[in-house]
Amino acid sequence: MDLNASPQPDDDDDEVFDRHYAEESYVPSEERVESAVEILNREREERRQRMKRERPDDRSSQLSQHSTRDHLLEMKSYRTYDKNKLPQGWLDCPAAGHEINGIIPSKVPLGESFNSYIPPGKRYSSKQVIHQQRVLGRTLGLVIDLTNTTRYYNSAEWKNAGIKYVKIQCRGRDVVPDNESVNTFVHEVSLFLSRQKQQHTKKCIFVHCTHGHNRTGFMIVHYLMRSQLLSLTEGKLQVASVTEAIQAFANARPPGIYKPDYIDALYTFYHEKKPEVVICPSTPEWKKSSEFDLNGEAIPDEDDDGGPGAPLQEIPEIDVTMTNDDVLGDAIPYDQQEAFRQFCYQALKLQSGPRGNSHFPGSHPVSLSRDNLQLLRQRYYYATWKADGTRYMMLLTVDGCYLIDRNFTFRRVQMRFPCKSTNGSAPEYLHHFTLLDGEMIIDTVPDSQKQERRYLIYDLIAINQISLVERPFSERWRLLEEEVIEPRNLERRNIFKSKNPNYRYDLEPFRVRRKDFYLLSAVKKVLRKFIPQLSHAADGLIFQGWDDPYVPRTHEGLLKWKYPEMNSVDFLFEMGPDERQQLYVSERGKKKLMEAYRVEFGEGSDPASYSGKIIECSYNSDKNVWVCMRVRVDKSTPNDINTYRKIGFEQIQYMLKMSADDE
Repeated sequence: MDLNASPQPDDDDDEVFDRHYAEESYVPSEERVESAVEILNREREERRQRMKRERPDDRSSQLSQHSTRDHLLEMKSYRTYDKNKLPQGWLDCPAAGHEINGIIPSKVPLGESFNSYIPPGKRYSSKQVIHQQRVLGRTLGLVIDLTNTTRYYNSAEWKNAGIKYVKIQCRGRDVVPDNESVNTFVHEVSLFLSRQKQQHTKKCIFVHCTHGHNRTGFMIVHYLMRSQLLSLTEGKLQVASVTEAIQAFANARPPGIYKPDYIDALYTFYHEKKPEVVICPSTPEWKKSSEFDLNGEAIPDEDDDGGPGAPLQEIPEIDVTMTNDDVLGDAIPYDQQEAFRQFCYQALKLQSGPRGNSHFPGSHPVSLSRDNLQLLRQRYYYATWKADGTRYMMLLTVDGCYLIDRNFTFRRVQMRFPCKSTNGSAPEYLHHFTLLDGEMIIDTVPDSQKQERRYLIYDLIAINQISLVERPFSERWRLLEEEVIEPRNLERRNIFKSKNPNYRYDLEPFRVRRKDFYLLSAVKKVLRKFIPQLSHAADGLIFQGWDDPYVPRTHEGLLKWKYPEMNSVDFLFEMGPDERQQLYVSERGKKKLMEAYRVEFGEGSDPASYSGKIIECSYNSDKNVWVCMRVRVDKSTPNDINTYRKIGFEQIQYMLKMSADDE
């Protein structure tokens, strides 16, 4: 006898099953309402009966052949198709929390398809949500759904009531919401509340995951941290800590976030040391599972916040070589990027480009040549080394910092830039819409050979929404140190006196410093002594007019000189008919073929793999051929024909002659 085999179903099972659902459609008012435990027990028995009916013939043989583990996997697979199953603990989970800065945290409302599983007094649908909030004097204007499914209700229910609905699908088990989802959430909330303020109306935002605690709390804490709305003094924004933000949510939605990995992820993201006094709340009683597998373990929901997550496995540190082509930061919503682009145009006093315009507006130098060499004698110039890094502008705001690459794409990084204090004390406020220009380099520490990223800032375009482009470079460079670098260094040295003593500057993704400039009389020393001692690569010099304004895009007075062997042109490479190599530059916005040009790639490289890419090439005069140095993943267009002419054959030969004369 097979002890693992299930008994054959009774003949009247179908009749009992049909009668049960017929009776569920009507519940006399005088009948006793089932408790949550009774409902869960009844549902479990119903599922067992359904499984017996669906596979009456082969169930016995299957169970005798499969291991207990396989049986559990079958059960789990079956559970995913029970679309009307109530989320675990939903019945006794409190419906909604208190309003916190215009946001109402809540568990998920359930549509009418779930009514047969929910006692009348426990039902919580979108219509009931709207009514309950109206009774409390609140009008909903936006609903943000964080669940990982669409089975709970029809989103049209919100739209039909004139409420905007936004779906940000987040997994509820084993992982926290990803950074791009967080960026989307914060943007949607900020945009909605900003419009409410402009329209002098007050509508609330209804945010829910499955139970309204972990994913919902995680997102709201992120918003509180980035909006700096936790405490206001004299109308100025104050810096909040993760501890304060977590407690603020817990007060609005007790017991708050109860998954340890969610809490730890918040401290890690905002580079804060978790205080020892912070204790993760225990899992609420209503959330503890009443269903168990054959091993006595609680069976989790597929779309659920889950109980305390399984301890995260420690991932061994792997030494990854940093490169200039690494993608830094997290993508942001398209509308937010467009708004930032418009600010950059305004700060640079440029005419606003069309929506979606991705033309990088930063200042570009031109190559030093016979034609512009006299500028170094006619005007007051300073020089600095030309670092071989990646060009970025950076926008500082209270809700984060945004790296701006050559494609005019914005990516968010978690950095902290306090403003200069007016009374000499520790900084209190953060920069908001301060625009910097610089380059990201990779330093290699000589002793340990450890790599460190560093952002070298060489210009200040705008400070707290005030454009500085018309001021001379000497003033912008001075303000950069006084208003951006010094306040940051001051707070770092005295972090224990700051509003957030647990902040860890050393955990930020890269370091920051102002780039130094030198008198022209020191150029020889810079070339022979300073550059060879740098801990990062450098390929020449930059000559900056001391009294120049900031000139967007091509600046004829901003000069660059590269070592002859490093002079390069950025071409678009394509493989033509018969595998013929084709190099293109840009002329009036269109690609121009450079006839009869050849390019050499590294040994073993397949030229076809470079087709359609921007490649940086140096010229080998001995072989009369261009040599591919690297793929420019940070650029989408080749050099302009005029740029090419200035650094083409004649310029390379000229630089070679200059180098020979110096020796």
